[in-house]
Amino acid sequence: MTLPDDGRPPLPSDAPDPVVASEEETLSPDPRGSDGSTPELPALLTTEPGGDWEPDVMDGFEAKTFAVSEDDQGTNLVTIVRPVASDRDRSRTPVVLIHGWADYFYNEPAAKAFEDAGYAFHAMDLHRYGRSLREGQTPGWTDSLLNYDADIETALGEIGRTYENKPIIVAHSTGGLVASLWAERNPGRIRALVLNSPWLEMQGSTWVRHLAKTIVDPVASRQPYAMLKLPKIDFYWRTLSSEAEGEWDLHPLWRPKTSFEVPAAWLGAVLVGHAQVKAGLDIQEPVLTLVSERGFRGAKFSEEMKTADIVLEPETMAERALRLGRRVTINRYPDALHDVFASPEVIRNQAFADVLQWLRAYGG
Repeated sequence: MTLPDDGRPPLPSDAPDPVVASEEETLSPDPRGSDGSTPELPALLTTEPGGDWEPDVMDGFEAKTFAVSEDDQGTNLVTIVRPVASDRDRSRTPVVLIHGWADYFYNEPAAKAFEDAGYAFHAMDLHRYGRSLREGQTPGWTDSLLNYDADIETALGEIGRTYENKPIIVAHSTGGLVASLWAERNPGRIRALVLNSPWLEMQGSTWVRHLAKTIVDPVASRQPYAMLKLPKIDFYWRTLSSEAEGEWDLHPLWRPKTSFEVPAAWLGAVLVGHAQVKAGLDIQEPVLTLVSERGFRGAKFSEEMKTADIVLEPETMAERALRLGRRVTINRYPDALHDVFASPEVIRNQAFADVLQWLRAYGG
């Protein structure tokens, strides 16, 4: 099985069931290093919802936080991020970026590319991710992808107060699954959908079906916050982080080296979404899907991992994308990472140029 955004290698079809951790073991990110030490880490944000736009943790950006729901771990928040210098002309078309699993918005070049092309760029950190994650909350946890509807509706409502045009949603990995399902349920709400390596199907389907039947659903129903104990591997982080082979300055709690712990309830929700995509969606708006030209798996980190998708299988993503609607375009990028927009500069710049050209033709 391959889980999103963490670079874990697939398990064989006869792999044993993963051990399930108790709820008490995994209610917050594990800050320990590989040697067991506990380095000094930045704190999670404490911004209260209901305020005005405030300076963001990224220079040149501002953020606004909203409450979207309540549960037994407190208030769930969504945070919208935008460039401070962006033109607020109502006639501009907004772009809204949605991140993937164990992720958040950090991609300044993406914001610049859309802004320079005349779009009003925004990004969302979904509840329990990034800027929206609070002390005492289980990172990334949800028991239904429908729960993100409130995040999307809140963001679009706030953005719609400034801009009169329908937005374009750009979504990565698990965010691509969330956005696709939302778009089908909400026809006519957006101009176009751009998917950056969307997680539309699980690898290793035989074992995953066994997992869903024997582990995920029963555990999630009895222990909503129970975790699947899976291998801790930092391969994908290494391709991204400026502390390793990548170029991005990543927050150690928002984008941990070995990803978040994986909640059984969250994986169950994702599998429900995969089944919906497999059955076929009917998204009315045009859809552009970006994938790397090849996937790669390995038990040890290697140079090949810096020029491939080591999280998902591009061919599977491309095949599933064709089931999203009747107007689907697929672009493939040699040497791209799982996050095409976080790939080396020459690759991501080509992707930005292609997206903008496609939007001029299909998305307005």
